Amino acid sequence: MSLINKDAVRNATGRRLTKNVVIKYLFFIATLFGIVVLATLLFRVFTQGVGYLDWGFLTSFASRFPEEAGIKAAIIGSLWLMAVTAPVSLILGVGTAIYLEQYAKKNRWTRFVQINISNLAGVPSIVFGLLGLTIFVRLMEMGRSIMAGGLTMSLLILPIIVVAAQEAIRSIPNDQYEASFAMGATKWQTIRRIILPAAIPGILTGGILALSRAIGETAPLLMIGALSFIAFLPENVWSGFTVMPIQIFNWTSRPQEEFQFAAAAGIIVLLIMLILMNSIAVLIRNKFSKRY
Repeated sequence: MSLINKDAVRNATGRRLTKNVVIKYLFFIATLFGIVVLATLLFRVFTQGVGYLDWGFLTSFASRFPEEAGIKAAIIGSLWLMAVTAPVSLILGVGTAIYLEQYAKKNRWTRFVQINISNLAGVPSIVFGLLGLTIFVRLMEMGRSIMAGGLTMSLLILPIIVVAAQEAIRSIPNDQYEASFAMGATKWQTIRRIILPAAIPGILTGGILALSRAIGETAPLLMIGALSFIAFLPENVWSGFTVMPIQIFNWTSRPQEEFQFAAAAGIIVLLIMLILMNSIAVLIRNKFSKRY
């Protein structure tokens, strides 16, 4: 090899190595920036909210006075909302994924439905609030109830669950289908005994992300008329309600500085609830991952 060719190869290699180092440090800076912002946010929230976080805060209703304000009604309202949203969205989402993957014919109509489901996952949440206001609150006359809020939030997260469930079903090897059919099992028996148990880890992963988004949403619930100040607990799914994000938003809009500390304490409670929800779902997912 001539001296010119060796120099050209050496220069090209040096440029590639330099480019690799530059890209590596760009990614590192981007990651570090996200971590710093998150750490700053958590530090500010915890330093402001820890002083307000006590048993009285958890067991008291909202109040005009910051020292008496509590988040009891919002916690119970969020739990009621999740009790409606989780089963409705999971049953409809997984059922839709099973139909599209196992029963629906692969034609233009199916592709059209699939494209629209994927697009719905990126629609702004306020649009689902308008849809819930029109259908559930006014057309079906559910009013400002937990049922109307739960169904609205189910529509919001349904596309995410459908897409996640489809990907989980597609990841199952074909030999498991063939083995089941070879043993004489019907399609439904194969779905119930082979596909669903093996797909549960992926389905739960999508469900975790979807429910985490639902419990932190505010705009759709404001659109359907969820209350921002209540001093009672819901009795059933037709009762009025509030949720933690709305209560936190209400506190942050108050001029008194003490309400900002109450909002920070509410954020800590919301974070703890999210961590508990995710931990339970991860434990269930890991249990099924070991079995299948």
